[in-house]
Amino acid sequence: MAAIVRLSSVCRRGVKPLFYQSSVLARPLAVPNKRQEQPYLLTARIHSSQALYAGPESKAASLHWTAERGLSILLLALGPVAYYCPGPVIDYSLAAALTLHGHWGIGQVLTDYVHGDAKIKMANAGLFLLSTVTFAGLCYFNYNDVGICKAVALLWSK
Repeated sequence: MAAIVRLSSVCRRGVKPLFYQSSVLARPLAVPNKRQEQPYLLTARIHSSQALYAGPESKAASLHWTAERGLSILLLALGPVAYYCPGPVIDYSLAAALTLHGHWGIGQVLTDYVHGDAKIKMANAGLFLLSTVTFAGLCYFNYNDVGICKAVALLWSK
């Protein structure tokens, strides 16, 4: 089976890359017919349009991406602060930031690998349950034990 790509659609002059064009690219495909010995051409269409649910005015994905990067920078800053001045405020901030960071990360993995409406709902319910139990456990550890900062310091001291 051979594919023939029109050179006029691939070799365009300009700055835009091929996959970011809004036009529909047509590619004839040579497929042999069972009844005939000569192949006939089918036309496969490749388009790079936006998803149906995301309009051009939607900024939710951009804001979420910015929030994830901001949280990552906050976690980088909380490390040295937790080492030099441990306390309950830093412990609870770490509990919230670590839980949210894990929640968003596992959520992205579920988005990529879980398919089907029922499976997605079950996976999201499990993720919310896991995140809730994680945050409650870290808060319980901060309130009833030494806290996250001192626990890490105790681990490093041995």
